Amino acid sequence: MRYREFLRARYRALLGYTGFIILIIGVVTLLPLTIIPFYPDEIRHAPSFLIAGMPFIAVGGLVWRWLTPTQAFSLTIQEGAVVMVMTWLTACMVGAIPFMLINDLNFTQALFESTSGYTTTGLSIVNVSETPRMLLLFRSVTHLAGGAGFAIIAVLAASTSLGMGVSAAEGRGDQLAPNVRRSATIVLSLYLGYIAVGVVGLRMAGMGWFDAINHSISAVATGGFSTKPESVGHWDSALIEAVLIVLMLLGSINFLIAYTVLRGKLGALWRSAEVRSQTFMIIVATILLTGLTTTAIYGTVESGARVALFETVSAITSTGFASGNSVIYAGWNDFGLLMIALLMAMGGGAGSTSGGIKQLRVYVLYKSAFWEIKRAFLPAHAVNEPVIWQADRSEPLSDKQVRQAAQFVGVYLTLFFIGTGIIAAYGYPLAQSMFEFSAALGNAGMSVGITSAGASPGILWLLILAMIFGRLEIFVLIVGILKLFTDSRDMIFPQKQVWASPPPSRRSLPGDKR
Repeated sequence: MRYREFLRARYRALLGYTGFIILIIGVVTLLPLTIIPFYPDEIRHAPSFLIAGMPFIAVGGLVWRWLTPTQAFSLTIQEGAVVMVMTWLTACMVGAIPFMLINDLNFTQALFESTSGYTTTGLSIVNVSETPRMLLLFRSVTHLAGGAGFAIIAVLAASTSLGMGVSAAEGRGDQLAPNVRRSATIVLSLYLGYIAVGVVGLRMAGMGWFDAINHSISAVATGGFSTKPESVGHWDSALIEAVLIVLMLLGSINFLIAYTVLRGKLGALWRSAEVRSQTFMIIVATILLTGLTTTAIYGTVESGARVALFETVSAITSTGFASGNSVIYAGWNDFGLLMIALLMAMGGGAGSTSGGIKQLRVYVLYKSAFWEIKRAFLPAHAVNEPVIWQADRSEPLSDKQVRQAAQFVGVYLTLFFIGTGIIAAYGYPLAQSMFEFSAALGNAGMSVGITSAGASPGILWLLILAMIFGRLEIFVLIVGILKLFTDSRDMIFPQKQVWASPPPSRRSLPGDKR
């Protein structure tokens, strides 16, 4: 079989699998219609969602039925990256339609809001006080789907053909069970279970049912969309903030660790490198923010510590909820902004709904640096390899893990400085520019006010790209785009090379967190 024919056969299958996920996107778009029995007056907005969802259900279903091969095969990670790139770009564009039809946003603004929802970032340009409940619920639904991941939903709903290819490409390389569908079932069960418990907890803490549902989804998905302009500060309730802190932390913990703990291995929680790293950073950041930033703003140590703890957890889990007057961080000094920006960049656990660099990579680099220093004082022939704990098992820290972590962090920081510089070039102060771009790239929803309906289209497009890079992970997006380009070139301009039976590459991507 010639390579061009091989590629065409593979891409026929890729389009078939993508069609199924597009069908799912269409169904997700219709979910806000479930609010009509409870708020009948919202039915006037139903046509906007039908216009957005129904065509993609039809097109996606037809593509799926026509192009999916009768004999299923597993996708490589590189092919999974192609499927995820096409899927996420489609989801963000479809999600923009209701915002244009209902809130009268232009395409750039609507795409920004949709991208922020699906990538579980939470930056927003809409006035929620003037936004219909159906559209507010749709924002949370985008968090719900984006946090779970289209790969998990598709594998569970369709077949294991999508397998590890799309799961790893979407940042879920760890498998909780030998069977990929069983693993997807566990992840989705934990995810929905967290949300259900969160809804009850928030309702008991004083929220209404509608607000509780939206905020529970946002917290567990580590998204950050709120139904109030003041975010969580609207309620000024320590109890509500406590419930949300628990939900945000649950969403930021690797599902593999959570599943291991639920199976009775409680020690796995504290032994985990990610959990220990995140706990240490929360304690240190809360103390520093209380002493150097928030106490002076809120008057007492108690009030300052409460805000500092909530903002620290919101930032490091890449959620983006805000308490007090910190919606625009009025009065915060540069140290406070720098601390929150760093926490947003670090992010939560690998394989969780959090964005950012991820705690596992941070810990790997710390462990590697510590080991290099320690090795200088060991005897020349000493054998003592560093290890890291993940869930209930310890693994030697390999050079490959260190190299991949360093590569990812290097590219991440490069993008961070470039993005910060571009925003600063629009005339914003450096500290605020750094904060805003860190929020977008780390998929956190915190803002100092740069993100708004009046923001320059150039800034909105920059933040859109940053959110997509952050959610799909940098190397996945790069690999997916490059593979699409090179394969398209080879199909149009065939090479002379002939393949008898080309073995798909199963090498992991540089950013793979497995």
